[in-house]
Amino acid sequence: MLRFAFLFLLFASCLGAEAVTIPTMNFALSSPDTPQQLVSSLNVLVVLTLLFLAPSMVLVMTTFTRFVIVFGFLRQALGTQQVPPTQLLVMLAMILTFFVMEPVGTKAYEAGIKPYIAEEIGYEEAFEKTVLPFKNFMIRNTREKDLALFFRIRKMQNPQTVAEVPLSIIIPAFVISELKTAFEIGFLLFLPFLVIDMVVASILMSMGMMMLPPVMISLPFKILIFVLIDGWNLIIGNLIASIK
Repeated sequence: MLRFAFLFLLFASCLGAEAVTIPTMNFALSSPDTPQQLVSSLNVLVVLTLLFLAPSMVLVMTTFTRFVIVFGFLRQALGTQQVPPTQLLVMLAMILTFFVMEPVGTKAYEAGIKPYIAEEIGYEEAFEKTVLPFKNFMIRNTREKDLALFFRIRKMQNPQTVAEVPLSIIIPAFVISELKTAFEIGFLLFLPFLVIDMVVASILMSMGMMMLPPVMISLPFKILIFVLIDGWNLIIGNLIASIK
């Protein structure tokens, strides 16, 4: 967790600018005497704002999107309404995200943050080395079609190396790739439960029980089948296996 906190701080200070110096913070309430003091105060405001936004930016650079959407589809397919609760699904998605991204975060910390703290490399070099493992991860899980889309929109030439791909392009390409993958997995999750609903509805219609909602009858069977096949184990195992 401490390593991710360092990553948040580095991303917050670097997003939106190529070279930003982290200013010292003075919380004294006084009017600025010089333009330099005003600029320093504004820099503090910008850094604090980015610190709040950085965790959200890092979440879209990880597998959190895929996990939370698939879990939402699963709950809808089961028809259990608010069980498990949304807070629990989000926390489970975050825990699995930290589990999957730990090797990437550790590599980024060892390559960029740690030598920067030891004053072995400069600020810009630390940022590049810290971001590179995340870039490699995102590109492995991003479709070429989605990546080419944003390069075409920006009218930029195709990059030769991963380091040449800017974050402003790879992040949205990675997000829409994760959305497509999550929806594909969600569709596959819906199919077996949809079959159960259709079978139960057909049986009820053949028995003349048209006024009885099929969901009331199919819900216990769906939960029973999901428990018998150890659904959570299968879904989480295959979700993690689908990440490159």
